[in-house]
Amino acid sequence: MPTTATIADSPALPAPDERPEADVVIFDGQCSFCTAGVRRIHRRDKGGRLAYLSLHDAEVARRFPELRHADLMEDMHVVDRRAAVYRGAAAFRYLTRRLPQLWWLAPLLHVPGSLPFWQWCYRQIAKRRYLFGRTTQCASGTCRLHDHR
Repeated sequence: MPTTATIADSPALPAPDERPEADVVIFDGQCSFCTAGVRRIHRRDKGGRLAYLSLHDAEVARRFPELRHADLMEDMHVVDRRAAVYRGAAAFRYLTRRLPQLWWLAPLLHVPGSLPFWQWCYRQIAKRRYLFGRTTQCASGTCRLHDHR
């Protein structure tokens, strides 16, 4: 009988020390839904343009002391090589310009004036991410801890 692989069984994502010239994606590494999404992004990063940190890693506070933990808990963040910070839908929109395999989404996400709509959509998903995580691989139990229904 085949076994189902969990997020924890997957290979580690490249860290900023491994890719010093890369943009850094900061995500909720205790959320299986978030981790699965970041792994999908990583698979599309054929050029090694991105490095990854869980917001729960002490390295985040050391590298990016200006980022508030509460903000990181709300949205995925991307810090580019020039230290510009993108969060939520703006972060994903930025990634559609950085990763050639996501370019097909860029025209839709960059319609002038549409960012507030995409941010609203992003927030609806983000605030339910632990609920969604319960339907994916949430072996750690973290999804149940954060389920605020």
